[in-house]
Amino acid sequence: MCGLFVLIFPLIFPCLFTPFTHASPYTFSEWNVPKPRHLRLLRSALQRERLTGEQSDLWAPLADQGWRPYLGSVNAPSLPQKSEGYLQVFLDGGLNQQRMGICDAVAVAKILNATLVIPHLEVNPVWQDSSSFMDIFDVDHFMNVLKDDIPIIKELPDEFSWSTREYYAIAIRGTRIKRAPVHASANWYLENVLPVLQSNGIAAISPFSHRLSFDNLPSEIQQLRCKVNFKALVFVPHIRALGDALVHRLRYPPGQASSTDYRRETTDQNGKQNPQKFVVLHLRFDKDMAAHSACDFGGGKAEKLALAKYRQTIWQGRVLNSQFTDKELRSQGRCPLTPEEVGLLLAALGFDNNTRLYLASHKVYGGEARISTLRKLFPLMEDKKSLASSAERVHIKGKASLLAAVDYHVGMHSDIFVSASPGNMHNALVGHRTFENMKTIRPNMVLLGQLFLNKNISWSQFRQEVVEGHQNRQGQLRLRKPKQSIYTYPAPDCMCHA
Repeated sequence: MCGLFVLIFPLIFPCLFTPFTHASPYTFSEWNVPKPRHLRLLRSALQRERLTGEQSDLWAPLADQGWRPYLGSVNAPSLPQKSEGYLQVFLDGGLNQQRMGICDAVAVAKILNATLVIPHLEVNPVWQDSSSFMDIFDVDHFMNVLKDDIPIIKELPDEFSWSTREYYAIAIRGTRIKRAPVHASANWYLENVLPVLQSNGIAAISPFSHRLSFDNLPSEIQQLRCKVNFKALVFVPHIRALGDALVHRLRYPPGQASSTDYRRETTDQNGKQNPQKFVVLHLRFDKDMAAHSACDFGGGKAEKLALAKYRQTIWQGRVLNSQFTDKELRSQGRCPLTPEEVGLLLAALGFDNNTRLYLASHKVYGGEARISTLRKLFPLMEDKKSLASSAERVHIKGKASLLAAVDYHVGMHSDIFVSASPGNMHNALVGHRTFENMKTIRPNMVLLGQLFLNKNISWSQFRQEVVEGHQNRQGQLRLRKPKQSIYTYPAPDCMCHA
């Protein structure tokens, strides 16, 4: 009987045994919660006092920097009478990488005088989201905004219906461009893709992400890319409606008594509730990011093994275990900020525990246990689940791209946007908010990495270093340098100095 019990017990309660098996690295066991790594700073941050004058400066809108959006002449040349053929592109990556790919696809179609087929979005191996272009973006708006720039069709005509992803997956095809170089020049497309278009009437480029240079392109092509990104690409109505609802609930939280705090609910002379200010925090701390960084996040040997196996499974040797120590990686600013660390950053900058914080994140590695320290620092933190009912979220549930689209929409309507670590979401929103002259805080990763390595630093010294190190990282416009992305740095290509 005892032997039988020993055999059956693991089947009845598998959760008690999975953390010890070799197959368990896909889930981080929340019962093995890492303790706060910066306990001394955390204790001081939890006891911090609010400084009213400093808070007012922190929440002040970004001053006019003298730059205005400029997307070219209103008297654009008319479309050529004859297209060279149909251009297909297949885009991988997450929402924001695909977004940039769509902009590049429009630009390449313009360069080639081709008709663009609405881009095909590949299923991401990490997020497993099969959402199409039309599931995410308002396709009719997209086509209408660009109707004077390039011809666009939703589907290929019947004579080219054979040109599908499946068709290109099973054999080498003459109409597929498989080896487009990263950041290819306009001449490369004219020399290598245009002949395929002219011979076959169609060309399919796969893969296509990051396949167009940011330099040495005509100004009208650069401005067209920005026009697509900032004007043509808007989310489908139900995404915008849900995003607007979340913004409204952040601005006008129910059931709060009025307060003298200028950010909190107040009423004017007519009894109307005034809007509150809020911060959107993009907490880029998913398993994909944690594994890719090869940094140590305090979960011990089990976590290191789990992330190493995840790297091998997802990237199959293309992303190797780092040859640097954790200390070296952190001192170089190459480790993503944990929820605890980004909470300490915000507290040091002057955000107090009355700050309304919206957490924009698909899935945090370690779940609620990882976020608990951040929540202690900012108890008014909200997210999609806390602000919207399950019925309201039914159309985006389990769809990473749609979830990210909602976060993007809320991020474009916040008073301040902060991204915990660089990445595609960070780059996309930094660029978009720069285009609209909105305040965005960019963490100084090298500085923070070095400060968090100093276990003897006092709260006052930490706070002073953080404030001084972020004075010029709060939305001040930076001009694009060679090789930098036009989607992150839209000036001067897509903005003019008024």
